[in-house]
Amino acid sequence: MIKKLTAVLMSLTCAGAFAVPFGSQSVLVIEDGTGKILLEKNANDVVPIASLTKLMTAMVVLDAKQDMDEPISIDKNDVDMLKHSTSRVPVGATISRGDILQLALMSSDNRAAASLARTFQGGPVAFKAAVKAKIAALGMTQTAIEEPTGLSPNNRSTASDLVKMAIAASAYPEIARITTDSKDIIKINGRGVEYHNTNRLVGAKGWDIGLSKTGYTQEAGRCLIMRIKSAGKNATLVLLNAGASSVRILDALNIRRFISGGDAPVVKTATARPRSKYVKRVKAKRRHR
Repeated sequence: MIKKLTAVLMSLTCAGAFAVPFGSQSVLVIEDGTGKILLEKNANDVVPIASLTKLMTAMVVLDAKQDMDEPISIDKNDVDMLKHSTSRVPVGATISRGDILQLALMSSDNRAAASLARTFQGGPVAFKAAVKAKIAALGMTQTAIEEPTGLSPNNRSTASDLVKMAIAASAYPEIARITTDSKDIIKINGRGVEYHNTNRLVGAKGWDIGLSKTGYTQEAGRCLIMRIKSAGKNATLVLLNAGASSVRILDALNIRRFISGGDAPVVKTATARPRSKYVKRVKAKRRHR
């Protein structure tokens, strides 16, 4: 398994590709199994990665083989004081580590991700060291991750590096399962609360998704990692810094079309509608994910 993964990762550096018009500022699509680059745009630009970070957080936690049934209490230190993003996970709630992982990956909850690092064996310092070691092990030479949520713009990488992370993350059955759940009910303070996947393509008709993670901050724009199957073909895609969710979705649709038929992607790209200053202020208060 390790030899096969290494071979795929190595092929990323030598496969050819051609640039195509996409709304996302960075795009990379590879053929699974061979590592052949199918589509590429600015794949080596180093940019903020927002909540795509949480795939790395999950891998490090699972590598540590911590007890998934162990209860974790959400602490005030898990609250986002950088972006002041909202969360439906209240301070004081006690949730199993497994459900915390579900919340961090599927619904991209920042408090959940922060609590995973806080309760890591050895604490946040040990967590950060484990992340650094994992980055090195995967050969992600253009990646820096300072914290577990992706809220910090200092969490930076390239589409080329993030494909490596996606391939590695998909080898974890727990991550593949959680990120492709369209919704789940988590018990919070004694009652079931329904949470949904931040990627609306998960569970959508016509989509066969094996791994998914969205990301958004003002600095990173709309980001997406997916492993998909279409017309019997498997591919991994990374989209970074799209200006709107509609742009990110259209890029993904174009990629699936290309994989299925081999035709050039549709050139037309969705654009965000102009918004009033009031709407912009409201949007600034929304959860970053």
